[in-house]
Amino acid sequence: MKIFGFLYRKTLAWARHKNASWFLAGLSFIESSFFPIPPDVMLAPMCMATPNKWRRLAFITTVSSVLGGVLGYLIGAWMLDMILPWLQTTSYWSSYQLAEQWFVKYGVWAVFIAGFSPIPYKVFTVAAGGLSMAIVPFVLASILGRASRFYLVAGLMAYGGPKMETVLHTYIERIGWACVVLFVIVILIV
Repeated sequence: MKIFGFLYRKTLAWARHKNASWFLAGLSFIESSFFPIPPDVMLAPMCMATPNKWRRLAFITTVSSVLGGVLGYLIGAWMLDMILPWLQTTSYWSSYQLAEQWFVKYGVWAVFIAGFSPIPYKVFTVAAGGLSMAIVPFVLASILGRASRFYLVAGLMAYGGPKMETVLHTYIERIGWACVVLFVIVILIV
């Protein structure tokens, strides 16, 4: 079944759209507080399609993501009691409990780690607000973590440019299915 090639071509078409920067900003903002799809899926092809704009695109993604993280923080600070029953029924519940443990153990560094890694950053933004973490260290750790991640992704994709696009197009089905298998294995282990 070949589905990843179609999705890849569609994403590249969106990446070249005249309003792609706005789409990227919107996706980055909502992903940091509640949306499940990370902005990397749009940032990477945009940087491959327009390698000369990679710094600007990484900046847009970082700023929008941190602002979305502040929204997640506010959700946690003001509405945690209201969303907690729902959160307990989702796959994010174990991540939320992990976030609480990491805040106790690592403090503000937990935000940096979540901002940089594939761990759901949105869970950590809500948990930071729910646990009343100081906002300034939260924002600074978010900027550092998110900027590190998005500038790295953007820089690598821009460096690869059209050559990377061709290679990815050739192997996208294998890469896509490998990611699905890896995801299932991680779910089974956790």
